[in-house]
Amino acid sequence: MSRIVLVAACALVDVDGRILLAQRPEGKSMAGLWEFPGGKVETGERPEETLIRELDEELGITVKEACLAPLTFASHAYDDFHLLMPLYVCRRWEGTPVGREDQALKWVRPVRLRDYSMPAADEPLIPFLMDLVA
Repeated sequence: MSRIVLVAACALVDVDGRILLAQRPEGKSMAGLWEFPGGKVETGERPEETLIRELDEELGITVKEACLAPLTFASHAYDDFHLLMPLYVCRRWEGTPVGREDQALKWVRPVRLRDYSMPAADEPLIPFLMDLVA
């Protein structure tokens, strides 16, 4: 049985209804693919705490837990692990997102999300975001 990896992801939605995508930088697995910001849930951490920490580390923004709303989740079998990824939506944060880990960022309309190459686990999340922001 493969190990389960818990990763929390967040769809940041701006006032124009666009969603922020981050491109995985060179040197990381799946480099070049676009994803929703977030990261691995550490031992003893709740997914909401992970997102608050990761969004600060990766994007330099401050998110309050009350502004994180669970939307759906992905469950995907990769070759060497199984990914379980809750997806949260956030419409309010402090600061302007910038790629603090040399990752490219792009604000994308939900109907255009399929134009970006994403990890297999992220793709089934797109229809939920299209319904949310439509």
